[in-house]
Amino acid sequence: MLALAFILSPVGAFAAGMTHHVAFHLDENDPALMNLILNNAQNVSQYYASVGDEVEIEIVAYGPGLSIYLPDSPVKDRIAQMSLAIPTMTLSACGNTMTKMAEKAGHEITLLPEARVVPAGVVRLIKLQEAGWSYIRP
Repeated sequence: MLALAFILSPVGAFAAGMTHHVAFHLDENDPALMNLILNNAQNVSQYYASVGDEVEIEIVAYGPGLSIYLPDSPVKDRIAQMSLAIPTMTLSACGNTMTKMAEKAGHEITLLPEARVVPAGVVRLIKLQEAGWSYIRP
């Protein structure tokens, strides 16, 4: 009888409660693109919440895109707000880029408190994709 119930149950019933994993890629210092990625992350979070699923989001920034996590970022206030609203969102900054920026500037680079450093942004994206994360590059 249990097997029959399983066969006759709607497929959607088994999909509810899933956890999705989405990686966003940012390698440009473009405020419009920064806002687009944040819009996408917010929309993805809201959609999955509306259908009863969870989502882990990671925004990986490297090269010129690292400017999204610098103290003078044009989206710093939005990042602070979204980090509180979406606790499953991780903001990853490329350690390689930070090293190069520090060498050029002659001092350590400070990031927004919401960001964390990963050794290499490109490698982080590879690892996430190998782990089955969806990859988005707006």
